Amino acid sequence: MEDLVNNIPKKVVYSGIQPTGIITIGNYIGAIDNWLKLQEDYNSLFSIVDLHALTVRQNPAEYRQRALSFFAQYLAAGIDPNKAIIYFQSHVKEHAELCWILNCFTYVGEMTRMTQFKDKSKKNEDNINMGLLDYPVLMAADILLYQTDLVPVGVDQKQHLEIARDIAIRFNNLYSPTFKVPEGYIPKQGAKIFSLQDPTGKMSKSDPDPNASVAIIEDPDSIMRKFKRAVTDCETTVEIREDKPGILNLLTIMSAMTGQTIESLADEYRDGGYAKFKQAVGESVVEKFRPLREEYNRLMQDKGYLMQVAKDGAEKASRIAYRTMQKVKRKIGLVELK
Repeated sequence: MEDLVNNIPKKVVYSGIQPTGIITIGNYIGAIDNWLKLQEDYNSLFSIVDLHALTVRQNPAEYRQRALSFFAQYLAAGIDPNKAIIYFQSHVKEHAELCWILNCFTYVGEMTRMTQFKDKSKKNEDNINMGLLDYPVLMAADILLYQTDLVPVGVDQKQHLEIARDIAIRFNNLYSPTFKVPEGYIPKQGAKIFSLQDPTGKMSKSDPDPNASVAIIEDPDSIMRKFKRAVTDCETTVEIREDKPGILNLLTIMSAMTGQTIESLADEYRDGGYAKFKQAVGESVVEKFRPLREEYNRLMQDKGYLMQVAKDGAEKASRIAYRTMQKVKRKIGLVELK
C-alpha cells in the first residue's frame, strides 16, 4: 500500500455504507464526489456494510436486490475497483470474527450509553435486538481490521469512532501495539442539499414524500416532474436571499450540476420566472447523471461482472484482514494451526 511513484506509504481510509437502496443527488453532491477524490489520494476501502443493516428486519429477496443495486450505483458513480477496494462486508468473515473478540474488551455500560442505540431503541421498540446494542463494536471491527488511519465521519458517527478508538487503545495497552488508533477525517463537504418539498430540511432517501428527493439513477421524466413541483415561494424573481430557501436550494443544485456559480445562475435566470428556472435545473440534473444512469443500467444487466468485482474486492480486503486477525489471535493466546 504505497505511492509507487514516490515510494511513500499512503494512509488508509475506510468507509462503510449501508445498502439503503438509492443514492440521492444530495448524497452525490455532499459525499460521493469527495470519495472519488479520496480514492486518488489514499488507500481507500469502501464496504457495503450489509451485516449492519440486519438490525432492521429485511425482506430477503428485496434486500439482496437492493444491496446489489447499491453496489452497482457506487461503481457507476465512479468508485474504481482498480483504485479502491469495494466489497460486501458479509463476504469477509474477519469482520464478524473480530467483532466477537472486541466484544470481550467492550463494556455493556459503554454500549447502553450510545446515543444512536437510545434513539433506535425508541423507534424500534418491538425489535430492540443485540445487533442494535452491538452495532458500534462491529463498526470498530470494520475499522480496526484494516489498520485504518482515517475514517470519514459525520456528526452522527463521531461517538462510534470514539468507541473504536477507546477499544483499540484498551487492547493495545493490554497486549502491546496491535491496532492503529484511527483518526476522524472531516473532508471538505460538498454543498448541503435540501428537500424539494421542504427546503428547510435535508434531502433524505427516507423521506415519506416521494417528491422530496431525487435519485441519481432516476428516469428523466420523473426528475423533471419533481423539479417542476419543487416548493419555492410566491414571488417570481430568482435571487439569492435567506428568506427564499427553495430558490437557494435549486441554485445550489444547478451550480453543482453545471459548475457555474450560484451568483451567475441567479443573474442569468433572475427575471425569467420560476417555471423556466425549474425546467433548467431539472434538465441540468438529467444531463449530469445521464452517463451514470446508462452505466448503472449496463452494470445491472451484467451480474457476472458485478459479482466478479465483489469477489475481487473481498479477496483483497480478506488478505489485509487476515494479517490483522493473525496478530490479534496470537496476542490473546488462541492456539494457531500451522
